[in-house]
Formats: sequence, C-alpha cells, structure tokens
Amino acid sequence: MTTTFDKREEGFEKQFAHDEELRFKAMARRNKMLGLWAAGILGKTGADAEAYSKEVVLAEFEAGGDEEVAQKLLKDLQPKGLSEQQIRTRMTELLTEAVAQVKKTG
Repeated sequence: MTTTFDKREEGFEKQFAHDEELRFKAMARRNKMLGLWAAGILGKTGADAEAYSKEVVLAEFEAGGDEEVAQKLLKDLQPKGLSEQQIRTRMTELLTEAVAQVKKTG
C-alpha cells in the first residue's frame, strides 16, 4: 500500500535525479564552451579547437571538478596574459549560458 508520504518521497527522488542530470549536462556544456573559448585565445581552430575543448571537459572528470578545469585553463592561458579571476569570471558567465541552453532543450 503506497502512502502519500511514499508518493512525495518518490516525487522528490525523481526531481533530484532530474536536477542532477540537468546539472551534469550544464557543466559538460559549460566546459565545452570554455574549451572553445580558450582554444580561440590559444590560436587553435577547427579540429584542434575541438580536441582542446575535449581536454577541458575531461579535466573535470579526471581529477574532480571545477578546480581542475580552472587550473588547466590557468596553466594554458596565463602565458597569454589571462588572470585566474578572468578565467573564473568566464566560467561563471558560461555556466549561466549553459544552464539556460540546457533548460531550453530539456
């Protein structure tokens, strides 16, 4: 016999799973956009830019999160004159854009 409490709990679990899936998609999209942005600064185009973008996406998975992405970008972009603050600001801007895109596409 399913109670109202059980139904509410199941609803919350489904919502949590959905929210986590959207968060994952938004972060992956943000990281791809970050990679393409950084690739442009580094003078990479076409397949080289796409490959670099994949490196940025993978940086989050290899060592765990935003900090690794930020450190990879800082290492690569500091010689081009970008500061950590500029990189982190761009990360925030692109996350906002990625969340909007993911919400729009579902």
